[in-house]
Amino acid sequence: MKETKDYSHIKGWGIDADPENEPTYPLKNYTGDDHARTHWDRPSLQVKDVEILHSNERPTISAVFGNTLPPKGLSGIVRRFAFRYSENRYRHWLPLLLADRIDVIEGLFDDLRRGHIPNIFAEKGYKARWKHDRNGVIKKAATVVVITSCLILLLRHGKNKR
Repeated sequence: MKETKDYSHIKGWGIDADPENEPTYPLKNYTGDDHARTHWDRPSLQVKDVEILHSNERPTISAVFGNTLPPKGLSGIVRRFAFRYSENRYRHWLPLLLADRIDVIEGLFDDLRRGHIPNIFAEKGYKARWKHDRNGVIKKAATVVVITSCLILLLRHGKNKR
């Protein structure tokens, strides 16, 4: 015989045990009226007041879209390039990834231009990383130091040959 366990000490446990309080009980009685609601008036679309990039696989833009950050600068040029291609192509997604990285750098320059010095250490969450993954932070920092040192040595070596 299987022993039943008491879970009543867990907040919210058994909340759906009462079939009268269960939204899917009893099962929906199909009457055919579901198709009557397909004849509805389409609500007005969101007003397009900035450049919106959308898939070339869709004839129009979505009914609702974000417009807080329209494409701008070099990242915008890369995004416009990416949206010329179908979403099933690397030529669409890889430039979008590159545009995101470029946008981060543009944002840093924009902050400096406005007189705000960004706290990259805090914004990238290094305090939490240091607390929870100290070895990973040390490895990453060591990797960056080694790669940077190699690049500097290569550049100096090439300069000395001239």
